Amino acid sequence: MDFALTQDQQNIRDAVLKHCSQFSDDYWLQRDNSAEFPLDFHQSMADAGWLGIAMPESVGGAGLGITEAAIMMQAVAEAGGGMTAASSIHGPVFSMQPVALFGNEEQKQRMIPPVLSGRDRICFAVTEPNTGLDTTKLKTRAERCDGGYRMNGEKIWISVAQVANKMMILARTTPLEEVKHKTQGLSLFFTDLDRANIEVRVIHKMGRHAVDSNMLFINDLFIPEEDRIGAEGDGFKIILHGLNPERVLLGAEAVGLGRAAIQRAASYARERIVFDRPIGMNQGIQHPLAKCWMQLESANLMVMKAATLFDAGRECGVEANAGKYLAAEHGFEACHTAMLTLGGMGYAQEYHVERYLREVLIPRTAPVSPHMILNFIAEKVLDLPKSY
Repeated sequence: MDFALTQDQQNIRDAVLKHCSQFSDDYWLQRDNSAEFPLDFHQSMADAGWLGIAMPESVGGAGLGITEAAIMMQAVAEAGGGMTAASSIHGPVFSMQPVALFGNEEQKQRMIPPVLSGRDRICFAVTEPNTGLDTTKLKTRAERCDGGYRMNGEKIWISVAQVANKMMILARTTPLEEVKHKTQGLSLFFTDLDRANIEVRVIHKMGRHAVDSNMLFINDLFIPEEDRIGAEGDGFKIILHGLNPERVLLGAEAVGLGRAAIQRAASYARERIVFDRPIGMNQGIQHPLAKCWMQLESANLMVMKAATLFDAGRECGVEANAGKYLAAEHGFEACHTAMLTLGGMGYAQEYHVERYLREVLIPRTAPVSPHMILNFIAEKVLDLPKSY
């Protein structure tokens, strides 16, 4: 049992931190204020080869695991870019897994390299306004037609759709009432985001303004059959393979953001003089920050345990959900504590911790709520009755 990073993993962390240092805290604040997607950061990560860290070498990736991807995404958030930086590249790192695992060779070569190079930008469209986490009841329909499918429906909370030209989208191809099991009849597609048939309407939100969130209104969109990933009706089974890695990456990002907040708060506490002494001498400042550090590091162990289990091909649902829960909750407390440490200046944008606090609410809320994770742990670990 070894809790340390390997030398190669440490090299990844160091290299990503160094790369991200080119983009200052002020850069991220400016992007947040202007609500402008960080295209230059996204492209720089593509040019450096980081977007393909967990993709096969046969399509231009590095052929590494979710553990290495988590280390990278944690460093991205920790370097000061927070959830804005992480979310701007989260899709290429994570969302192309269905193609890598279930696409045919033609699809892999056609779809993945343009994403890794930054030429294609993607969004991941599953959630709908009236279904939430009840994915089997999706209303978006893709009906058979000559050469492919015609799709109609709505999606919500779709990140990056303002700048994306491709989308991974889940839709029902067989009506729910016609399948034997509710998980059947859903199909996954990777196709063009054709704005002639899709209205993309931005959702104005609390934080992470530079990475847009949207509603999609899809009207008679044609999707070629060759853009379907896997067999028709297997979409739910396919996306299940991505749920645990997504939770791992979001957990890693929440830990990184919490670390950034604690580091900034500790630096301020060393320098801020009140009553002729640095406020960091006061245990009322020291103890909450020390507690947050311990909580973040313990959460990180669970996140990395889940990543290691996944890469070993072992069951990791409990650990992935627990890691995401712990990282998000403790990341939130770290950002809130950092803001309180700075006092009034914690509320000022120029000190950045208010931005961290707004952004850490994302992993705390999405893609699955803390309450649903508690339900899952109670059922799967404690063998309690299913409550939903």
